Amino acid sequence: MAGEFLLDNTQANALIVIGVLLATVVIAKGVRLLLTRTFENSTYHINVDHTQFVVFRHMFTPVIYLIGIGIAISFIPPLKAISVSLFASAGVIAVVFGLAAQKAFSNIISGIFLAIAKPFRVGDLIRFGETYGFVEDITLRHTVLKNFNNKRFIIPNGVISDEIIENYHIEDRKVCKFLEIGIGYDSDVDKAMRIMEKEILKHPDYHDIRTPKQVEEGVESVMIRVVDFTDSAVKLRAWVWARDPVQAFYMVCDLRKSIKKQFDKQGIVIPYPQRTVHLKRK
Repeated sequence: MAGEFLLDNTQANALIVIGVLLATVVIAKGVRLLLTRTFENSTYHINVDHTQFVVFRHMFTPVIYLIGIGIAISFIPPLKAISVSLFASAGVIAVVFGLAAQKAFSNIISGIFLAIAKPFRVGDLIRFGETYGFVEDITLRHTVLKNFNNKRFIIPNGVISDEIIENYHIEDRKVCKFLEIGIGYDSDVDKAMRIMEKEILKHPDYHDIRTPKQVEEGVESVMIRVVDFTDSAVKLRAWVWARDPVQAFYMVCDLRKSIKKQFDKQGIVIPYPQRTVHLKRK
């Protein structure tokens, strides 16, 4: 009878452990789904920062799993028996684990500080070293960047928090791009500058940054200057403003095409390097 009673207890504990683990998985998924729906609903009414939501969502799931596993272990008698020895060696384990997971903890702490300080947010376009990309996700351990080629870069939070980040979306999204074109020395510089100004002003993505007072004072809408004399060309530079970096990129590409067509029609030459070779007869 005692053996049967012990067997019944073991089976009951096993069922409880399985039930607790299944319930933990269901609760974790349910909480993530609830947080996601709550955030999506709130964005229709208020301006909610997606960054903190993403980080906190990643924090909730491990906590739920940790609690569930802890409850499940409490129903396993062998683990209860060795719990005393585990607690006795907790100091040594903590030191070993701390040394082994030093970088992991550093990334977690950096992730929390990124969520609080917000040097960049989910959706921002940033430059990290030589990498340009949109912030797609911020976890407790790493930040995910998606570049213009749809490639993902996984950067540890401890690394990205120690580097200089160029954020194109923080505070003011408008950006100035240099549009540089070289014309021949025999071409009419003033005419070329007027063509460039006309093409820039009629582009739909051009952003006029002048204040009403500057407009009244007659401040030029597009600044174009001669910036250099090269071996084969006079280099002209236009300061072109757009509302954000993406629009600026496409606008400059369009302007190079339209300005080239107008230069061809009106006799403005864009030179290319030429070399004259003299052969000496013996």
